[in-house]
Amino acid sequence: MTLQLHVITCSTRPGRIGPYVAKWFCEAAVQHGKFDVVPVDLAQFNLPIYNEPEHPVRQQYQHDHTRDWAASVCAADAYVFVTPEYNFGPPPSLLNALNYVYREWNYKPAGIVSYGGVSGGLRAAQILKQTLTTLKIMPIVEAVTIQHVATLIDENKRFTPIDSHLRAATAMLDELYKWTQALKTLR
Repeated sequence: MTLQLHVITCSTRPGRIGPYVAKWFCEAAVQHGKFDVVPVDLAQFNLPIYNEPEHPVRQQYQHDHTRDWAASVCAADAYVFVTPEYNFGPPPSLLNALNYVYREWNYKPAGIVSYGGVSGGLRAAQILKQTLTTLKIMPIVEAVTIQHVATLIDENKRFTPIDSHLRAATAMLDELYKWTQALKTLR
């Protein structure tokens, strides 16, 4: 049984570094070998601030951008959110995307790769977990926290992880695989 993992780049701002971190994590997840890894970039969906007239639980989407996003979310068995920290929280682009759909998220696990300055995005990750549980997503404890991320991006725009990032990625993927198998039985 092939399990699909969506690695979601959550920042959409110009000049962002999330795609470099997400590219590294996708490569690590492919190397892990337990998932069919799909990179997903919120910037490519270009979701406006939530504009559906019906509550998302009804799944009566009026806009193509919502239907496209819903199909992407639904296709995944698990998620990894690659997120920066904006003012001690997740970026608005991520919160907006989470709010667009509901049932498509339900009973799936999620890991978090957070990045930032000295905190490594930990505050954003903690706040994100509260939102995820409301969507019936199971945020796992294992995570990748990247401090001082800008110092790990080279002149070729490539993120170079340190050993602790590699170990954390493996631990998170191992645990995510267990939860993905278990939660699939609920869907």
